[in-house]
Amino acid sequence: MLQEEGDHGRIFLFVPVLLGIGAACWFAVGVEPPLWVLLAGLLACALLATKLRHAAGINRRMAWAAALILGGGVLAAAESWRLQTVILDSPVTATVIARIDRREAAGAGRWRYLVHILDTEKPRLKRPPEQVSLLMRGQPAPFETGTVVKGRARLSPPSGPALPGLNDFAFSAYFDGIGAYGFWLGKPEVAEPSGAARRPGFIHSITLFFFDLRSGIGDRIRAIVPGDAGAFAAAIVTDERRAMSEGTTEALRLSGLAHIIAISGLNMALAAGIFFVGVRSIFSLFPGFSQRYPVKKFAAAGALIMVCAYYLVSGFAVSAERAFLMMAILLIAVLVDRPSISLRNVALSAIVIMAMAPSEIMGPSFQMSFAATLALVSGYNLWSGHSAGREPARRPVSGIATETWNFVASVFLTSLIGSLSTSVFSIEHFHKLATYGLAANLAAMPVISFVVMPAGLIGMLLMPFGLDEWPIAVMGWGLGIVITIAKTVASWGGELIIGRQPPLFLPLAVAGMVLFLLLRTRLRHIGTALFLLALATSLLATPQKPDLLISEDGRLVALLDGDTLNSNRRKPSAFIFDQWRRALTIHTHGPPEQLDSAFPAKGPWSERRKQPLDEDELVDADMLRQQIMETSADRRFTCVRQKWCLAKTAIGPVMVLEDGRYIGFACDNARLIITPTRAKFARCRSGATVLDSETLRQTGAVEITFAVDARQALRIRPAFDPENRRAWTQHRAYSWRDDDYTHRLPAEIRSLLSDSGG
Repeated sequence: MLQEEGDHGRIFLFVPVLLGIGAACWFAVGVEPPLWVLLAGLLACALLATKLRHAAGINRRMAWAAALILGGGVLAAAESWRLQTVILDSPVTATVIARIDRREAAGAGRWRYLVHILDTEKPRLKRPPEQVSLLMRGQPAPFETGTVVKGRARLSPPSGPALPGLNDFAFSAYFDGIGAYGFWLGKPEVAEPSGAARRPGFIHSITLFFFDLRSGIGDRIRAIVPGDAGAFAAAIVTDERRAMSEGTTEALRLSGLAHIIAISGLNMALAAGIFFVGVRSIFSLFPGFSQRYPVKKFAAAGALIMVCAYYLVSGFAVSAERAFLMMAILLIAVLVDRPSISLRNVALSAIVIMAMAPSEIMGPSFQMSFAATLALVSGYNLWSGHSAGREPARRPVSGIATETWNFVASVFLTSLIGSLSTSVFSIEHFHKLATYGLAANLAAMPVISFVVMPAGLIGMLLMPFGLDEWPIAVMGWGLGIVITIAKTVASWGGELIIGRQPPLFLPLAVAGMVLFLLLRTRLRHIGTALFLLALATSLLATPQKPDLLISEDGRLVALLDGDTLNSNRRKPSAFIFDQWRRALTIHTHGPPEQLDSAFPAKGPWSERRKQPLDEDELVDADMLRQQIMETSADRRFTCVRQKWCLAKTAIGPVMVLEDGRYIGFACDNARLIITPTRAKFARCRSGATVLDSETLRQTGAVEITFAVDARQALRIRPAFDPENRRAWTQHRAYSWRDDDYTHRLPAEIRSLLSDSGG
């Protein structure tokens, strides 16, 4: 059967799959494999495959498969080495002198800038990041790109996983070249550019030109169509997504329509298809010309130029780059008289993307995009084969009915196939499903296909002549309907929380999908078995839930009590808490009980925390501790504002310190101490364990299980293995005080680590 698959040309389709396996393994392992080992293995496998090129059997294919897997690892190592992104090690407030490279509207009077750091002051950073994303509030008129500015800014490193095993945002930031995120403190001043900033290179000048063009197009669209509809239209054309209101963005997400916002394969395919069909329709009005010349190739060439322009004004987003490559290969196939919609073209697109940016395989965007494309192309081939032998209806009425039915069926099947093929990755990465996504897509896609994209394409073609107002207005009207659909479907409450999946779920599900969709013989049913095994793994697994969750900065702590997360914050960070809730399938939040100190506070908080504690404050704290231990419920935090929080647990009191002056008091009265400040020790003389900001910076967010029947009462599972560092996590081991990467966890903490969740 392998020979039969080869006769069908299916072996080539597995080239990007094998490259992807090699790249994914390279990114996933805790210790970076030596490059020379990968190169030596690649050379040996390639030589063996060449030697066996005339041999029969499976040995030759296995040698090439091993070579491709090792080649994927080499591509991943090369990308990591090429970028060398410097990521900020810890939050800092500093004066920044930077050149503005990009800007994007982020709401009324809010702009998001991507800046190139030229220098820092007060303090001067020893290892400043090269590129930083900064938010500016209260600025109606934005700075022009290329402007050098100087001002105070709060900088923070990209956040790590909210829990072990969840998405590491520092990974994507590293491969996007962004070393920190933050915001300006006040409006920065325009500064005199240095020599390097005054003379940008040729490539940089071209890039600035296209980003200026992108910003101008976005501003023009939002000026014609105000509100969320205009922001939505600008997002579809330029990929500027931050200007949409939070409510509309959330409604699109809950309804399963968020994919429309990104410039993905759907948007690029609709734009190219509408242009292609439109040009061919115009040529068909001139029968003599269309019969003498290859108008199909003319239309394909025009569509190729159009998608190139679309990509250039899209801000070079990764999703747009991926969609552009796929559409370019399809259109080039038309120019060289090859089938355009084929699995081979999808494989070629994947190979190009894997060669350019293998890190994309780890992200949900790449995985969902290619899963949907692969499923849709396979479905198209099946549909074409099913309808190829049918004769068209001869009577007008039945012909119209048949065409209408085919259109409705194609929209339904496209939405169904797209939803089903991406659901696995939605469960794995986001731990949820949009249960009414199919209904929302069935209602919205005709509006997108027949109103929004044609009007947007006409508007973009007429914009250089100033005649774009009415088509952009029509585009905004259509998107207003889509927003209404999204909000209506979102109001049905169609988000189904699935929870964190077992480690084998995604590999088994992906292997099953790939084998089922790429093979033609009975071997494809191996994929069916693997996919069913993945579903069984998900349904039958009963993962043990932790008892205590700690964010990577130590500011948010929560105790798990049945179906409730009891936190130390009345209003916890939605960004972190929502991820906790979805990963652990928790629906209820238990806020802390707030207590006031019996003694009135004197002076501002910033001054009080610098002064040593007096006897009255310690007596006050001891009285409150006794009250909490006697009256409060188990696993429920009781907090004294800006000082400390205390909770009773099976292993003893757990205390969260905001005021580091209470560390001695906490050591005498708690079993576990968490503080977002820097402590001088990791273990109290009383035996209490201390997790401070320095420890959590190295471990990332942690889960703690209370093993009350074991000799070791705490089992800590970190997001990162502190003993092994990769390029996108090594900033966590950097110590700016010592200016080196030798900072290690205290032995007391290392002895409590159970395993790495990264």
